Amino acid sequence: MPFVNIRILKGHSKQRKDEISRRVTETICEVAQLPKEAVWVVFEDVESDDWYVGGNSVTDIKAGKAKAAQ
Repeated sequence: MPFVNIRILKGHSKQRKDEISRRVTETICEVAQLPKEAVWVVFEDVESDDWYVGGNSVTDIKAGKAKAAQ
């Protein structure tokens, strides 16, 4: 049974997550030849203060503070 764990920045709508889940499930089912019920998808919402890119938090990047700190 495939288990897909998706970490995503907090704030995405249920509708967006539903669509991502649907597409991921369809793709895995097609490639692995499994029924939809065999695929589990879990979303983990991560605060932008806890997500870093290039050593800078996404919060700082969005605020334009990343360049000022370097």
